Amino acid sequence: MMSAKKTAARAYIVLLLIVLYAPIIFIAVCSFTEAKSLGNWTGFSLNLYKSLFTGGMQNSEALLSAVRNTLLIALVASIVATLLGTVAAIGIYNLRGRKKQVMQLLNSVPMINPDIITGVSLFLLFVFLRFSQGYTTVILAHITFCTPYVVLNVLPKLSQMNPNVYEAALDLGATPFQALRKVLIPALRPGMISGFILSFTMSLDDFAVTFFTRGTIGLDTLSTFIYTDARKGGLTPELRPLMTIIFLIILVVLLVVNIRKSKENTEK
Repeated sequence: MMSAKKTAARAYIVLLLIVLYAPIIFIAVCSFTEAKSLGNWTGFSLNLYKSLFTGGMQNSEALLSAVRNTLLIALVASIVATLLGTVAAIGIYNLRGRKKQVMQLLNSVPMINPDIITGVSLFLLFVFLRFSQGYTTVILAHITFCTPYVVLNVLPKLSQMNPNVYEAALDLGATPFQALRKVLIPALRPGMISGFILSFTMSLDDFAVTFFTRGTIGLDTLSTFIYTDARKGGLTPELRPLMTIIFLIILVVLLVVNIRKSKENTEK
């Protein structure tokens, strides 16, 4: 009976992994053929990769501009969200009783809230405040929904830290800022890095919030570019190698982070 349960559990995990990774593998395989239609195989070719990097496609400038916008917005929003989220996590951790529970609940609401509601709400807010929609509004919107994820990653590190260390630094003559920089930040760094990576990924992936806050100036991120491209009747073939490259970069980053964590745990 136990063996049957283990076999069923393993089969379920394998099936789940196949469902999750089969589409990505399919796109990666199709990126090595020159066929315009996804699923057609006309022989092995690296022309799509060549076209992606040399600008040989018809709307290459628009795609590269969308990639640049996506990376810039994600980087700025993630850095600011990491700073704000870390400070907010320290503040929430130092609260007591019902106030702390209320703040943790309020921090969880944006993560549970559907993206489309967040996008529409921020759109109405920016219109009410008469903000000119573009880079500024998109970055502010991304900071808004990324910050709670940083708080969620930093709070556990605060719980694991010895609270007397910070007080000891103050007693030894350190200013609050020095204690923050030399005591708290090093202890919270793993949570901050995890929050930054998660924020960066969430920003790269976002569509609904960006769509409602980008305005009508022609600002495109990768997600909105793909949406517009799909509405025209098909996807640009060069998107296949681009998706493959992004997936490989994220995979390498995750492997490096996990290897470093395992080495640190082994040393401890």
